[in-house]
Amino acid sequence: MSKHQQQPPYEQRPYRPGIGLVLLNRDGLAFVGKRIDTPGPAWQFPQGGIDPGEEPAQAALRELGEEIGTDKAEIIAESKGWIAYDLPREIADRAWKGRYRGQRQKWFALRFTGSDADINVGTEHPEFSEWRWMPLAEVPTLIVPFKRDLYTRVVAEFEGLVG
Repeated sequence: MSKHQQQPPYEQRPYRPGIGLVLLNRDGLAFVGKRIDTPGPAWQFPQGGIDPGEEPAQAALRELGEEIGTDKAEIIAESKGWIAYDLPREIADRAWKGRYRGQRQKWFALRFTGSDADINVGTEHPEFSEWRWMPLAEVPTLIVPFKRDLYTRVVAEFEGLVG
């Protein structure tokens, strides 16, 4: 039996628990990174999974260090609820060994307290090839289409923090 046949049907797969980060600098611009593993320009906010026994806020701060190499930020807001997205079927069969249909995420807004020199996307397990600051409202235009609705909701929830 092939690996694909052992996976539960797409519709029956659970969502992977995760977090997302909207890192805002002193000018109210948001951090975005260009994914290493996605063809074409694929920019996104840092995000990642929640480890067993870990609280979402702990995961957010851990992911900040793992993905952009800094701990110079403080949480200033948390999404009201969890927001889910579905991976396209062809990606779901490959991502996370086909165990999940997508992610269910708690989102956090963080104020960056460091300088640009404190950011290093060349981490031990890099996810981004480059990064930049940009207006929060523009980020959904750069995201892969299957995450665009999620990003639009996140931006709407946190846009009042930009000032």
